[in-house]
Amino acid sequence: MKPIKITLMALVFCVLACEEKKNKVEVTVSSTIEVKKKDVVYQVFTRLFGNTNTRNKPWGTIEENGVGKFNDFTDKALQEIKDLGVTYIWYTGVPHHDVIRDYTNYGISNDDPEVVKGRAGSPYAVKDYYNVNPDLAEHVENRLQEFKALIKRSHSAGLKVIIDIVPNHVARNYKSSSKPEGVKDFGEDDDTSLAYHVNNNFYYNPTESFELPTWENNYLPLGGEENPLIDGVFDENPSKWTGNGSRASKPNMNDWYETVKVNYGVSPEGKKDFDELPEGFDQKGYKKHYAFWQDKTVPNSWVKFRDIALYWLDMGVDGFRYDMAEMVPVEFWSYMNSSIKMKNSEAFLLAEVYNPSLYRDYIKKGKMDYLYDKVQLYDTIKHVIQGHGKTDNIPPILDDLKDIEHHMLHFLENHDEQRIASPDFAGKAEKSKPAMVVSATSSTAPTMIYFGQEVGEDGSEQAGFGSPTRTSIFDYVGVPAHQRWLNDKKFDGGQLTKAEKDLRDFYKRLLNFTINSEALAGEYVDIHAYNRLNTENYTDKVLSFIRWSSSEKLIIISNFDAENEFEFDLNIPMDVLNLIGLQDGIYTVSDQLYNQFKSELVVSKGQGTLTVKLDPLQSLILKVQ
Repeated sequence: MKPIKITLMALVFCVLACEEKKNKVEVTVSSTIEVKKKDVVYQVFTRLFGNTNTRNKPWGTIEENGVGKFNDFTDKALQEIKDLGVTYIWYTGVPHHDVIRDYTNYGISNDDPEVVKGRAGSPYAVKDYYNVNPDLAEHVENRLQEFKALIKRSHSAGLKVIIDIVPNHVARNYKSSSKPEGVKDFGEDDDTSLAYHVNNNFYYNPTESFELPTWENNYLPLGGEENPLIDGVFDENPSKWTGNGSRASKPNMNDWYETVKVNYGVSPEGKKDFDELPEGFDQKGYKKHYAFWQDKTVPNSWVKFRDIALYWLDMGVDGFRYDMAEMVPVEFWSYMNSSIKMKNSEAFLLAEVYNPSLYRDYIKKGKMDYLYDKVQLYDTIKHVIQGHGKTDNIPPILDDLKDIEHHMLHFLENHDEQRIASPDFAGKAEKSKPAMVVSATSSTAPTMIYFGQEVGEDGSEQAGFGSPTRTSIFDYVGVPAHQRWLNDKKFDGGQLTKAEKDLRDFYKRLLNFTINSEALAGEYVDIHAYNRLNTENYTDKVLSFIRWSSSEKLIIISNFDAENEFEFDLNIPMDVLNLIGLQDGIYTVSDQLYNQFKSELVVSKGQGTLTVKLDPLQSLILKVQ
């Protein structure tokens, strides 16, 4: 879940330079950090993965449109995901969130469609943090055991497991039927006569009752279907603040009306009723952060979410993706993440943060391992893919983030973003190829792909709530290109078109190379700026850079143009040659993706030259022998 889209920050890259600078290059080396190998995260929307039903009726029920299950992730399926070049699998939508289905026979209360988005419900409106979505189980009464078995299968396949934690908000009707003995629900002990108290879990409007939004633009819950629970009323008295921060007792339908905001001890006026980290703590490790909080009194919501995280760690989960982490105080993350790291120092902690001015605080003070590189790299690459952006804007981003580059996870798709193949993005899945190479090879950070991306899913299904271009996260739906790979749960791609098979083969080659390359866990230097100034036929649709380690040197060149090929003599200046340790001589270079390109890099008198021909949308990962 994310707020209103943040405008892409202005990135100015000067191509024209003074004459005296023409033969110089500004060398930008990635931050020095010990990285053994890159990781790849495969995000999968759990309820959609194994669904073979192709009906796709808008607002369709489980019976009409089908749903995937934990058990669909068979040993064969998981091995295929592993073989794609994946090291972590993020099972999206696991914690029990609101759904429009009657599970009262299993002790689960019904959910009001008027505070649920879609029929299958948003995975970011969690109703019970101590159990899993009943839709995902073959046997609802054993749903937690079925998820534990999936964790075990995932680990056996060599995959580590990530699930969501949504700290900023919970479902409007949060009620855990599965909480351990002694655990109290969110809000159970709140003093609802107060708008705010440091240990209240929610914020209140004490004299007002909640009112449903006014539905606009022809929207109606469940698409207008009659349902006994749709009566124009949701009983919440007093009313609570809504998840996106709206204080109105009657939120707008564009607010996150299905959720309520969690109180972390920040008063409505912005006062922090908790200790802040001492100066210099951004330079200290998680053990010091953990020790700092041991004698401090912290807000009740902090303790609740810490205990939830430790509960899932005990179950075998290897890490978390934190939804809208920037809406929660950074001090809480110091408390939360240091507690997690004390239990599992290798836990993978990924946060959704969209404000670049907060990046370093959430990494250094909040002890996040990784943040989305969305507002800078993703948005810029998207513009280049669409044809109205320049590759000239990419190197300055990598330079700006060089001190935290390892922590900025790269992606081209996720559940919040448009599918690349959708008409509103690129309209053609193959346009992802150069962007994927740049995304996956330009830093030591992990790469993430979204299930179906590797076969060109276009997200065109009108499932119910919301609009197409991204695969629905709110309704029961089949994912056609992915289903062709699924092939009636054979997981062999048997129904894929040739283009889809070729695309998946590209992803498999690229991702497996990235997780095995020592250079990609090493250093980075830009040569794009130098070639823009000094190389004929080298355009703003091409990007080049070098990655290297003591044992491997790579020259990476990508052509983002979907129509034109480019041929030029790529130049490597003296400063870079000295940096990567190349002396005068002739070096063989060979492509590591398809092994179909081999050439010679000639280094003479401090200048390197390599003749390159790039087809439309082609990338070369050239290893220097």
